[in-house]
Amino acid sequence: MPITTTSADFVAWFRSVAPYINAFRGKTFVIAFGGEVVADGKFVELTHDFNLLAALGIRLVLVHGARPQIEQHLARNNLGDTYHQGVRMTDADSMQCVKEAVGRVRVEIEALLSMGLANSPMANADIRVAGGNFITAQPIGIINGVDLMHTGSVRKVDIAALNDRMEFGEVVLLSPLGYSPTGEVFNVTLEDIATATAIALDADKLVFLMDTDGVQDKKGKLLKELTIAGAQAVLSGKRKLPDDVSLYLPCAIRACEAGVARTHLISRHTDGAVLQELFSDEGIGTMVVESTLNTLRAATIEDVGGILHLLRPLEAEGILVRRNRELLEREIARFVVLEHDHRIVGCAALYPFPDEAAAELACLAVDAQCRDRGYGQVILDHMTGLAKTQGLKKLFVLTTRTAHWFIERGFSEADVSALPAQKKSLYNWQRKSKVFVRKI
Repeated sequence: MPITTTSADFVAWFRSVAPYINAFRGKTFVIAFGGEVVADGKFVELTHDFNLLAALGIRLVLVHGARPQIEQHLARNNLGDTYHQGVRMTDADSMQCVKEAVGRVRVEIEALLSMGLANSPMANADIRVAGGNFITAQPIGIINGVDLMHTGSVRKVDIAALNDRMEFGEVVLLSPLGYSPTGEVFNVTLEDIATATAIALDADKLVFLMDTDGVQDKKGKLLKELTIAGAQAVLSGKRKLPDDVSLYLPCAIRACEAGVARTHLISRHTDGAVLQELFSDEGIGTMVVESTLNTLRAATIEDVGGILHLLRPLEAEGILVRRNRELLEREIARFVVLEHDHRIVGCAALYPFPDEAAAELACLAVDAQCRDRGYGQVILDHMTGLAKTQGLKKLFVLTTRTAHWFIERGFSEADVSALPAQKKSLYNWQRKSKVFVRKI
């Protein structure tokens, strides 16, 4: 049966996520979500995604909140919901409501994680949920003369116990409560628990599900990637930020500064948000990292597969001359690769002709999904600098389809006779590639 467009797209997509599946297996993810997800009835879909992550061998720690449920319990008991400098004050009566609300939310979550209905994404799931007194807390105490009583902060995370549970294949579920050596229970925010746990476990990812799509710039455009410095600049700016950004972005900075590789801020309102963020290069939210994820470096023999993956589509379209693996392996020292988050997204090769102080720029290719990020210019600038260090005076390219791109970057069309003698003798008159030259 011929593959339809829909089927072909599915196959291409499924193949595209394979690198992520391989990279994520055995890694630790901490995912935090508020009680709103449960209250809105959206947790069923989220359960399906958690099941998939667990099935792929990812070690999961889930941290849930219970803010709306706590507020309902307080209102039902005619108790005020009091905050001091953005922190909930928890007296003895309020603490009783907190425990009741958290307990009910936790039971609902565990019930949904236990589903195993046939003909559903949870079929044969068999998720085992682990809970316990993994979080040791301490009272926040008195702030500006106000005693916050049973409101606490994380003092210690029982790393050994968490790792034991995950080694047994269990999904750990943490509630917004902490316990003290004196037997007290404290009301702790989910973001504090999630951040402290991710840091303690040296987690590979910390994910916050929030009301907005992520962090936006002044014009409302989503910022897909932020370094720590960039995130701090957003917080220190004069514009008013959404409440959840003001809440979670400092946690993302704190986590990254402490060694958590990636922190993701994504919308809880988007179905499959976790999967779309984690299993695509583009993502749908904001990712906070310590420093830029882009690395431009000399290629090695291990990069041949990644380079071929970039070149093959362009060769099939006739844009580039086909190179077989053996030739590429022999010439790998001529290549550089641009990586984004350890995935090759661009490459190019430089062939010098020192007798004529010239160099050919060849095989300049950028992944189709990344062509609006300026990667081509980055590679061109790097190769230009590389040619200069070799004492070369001009750069030339042969192209059939990308003439305007090079013209916009200072190249001028030239005759074949302008090529170095050795290159001129190899010119393919059937392809009739145009020659473009730029002084450097």
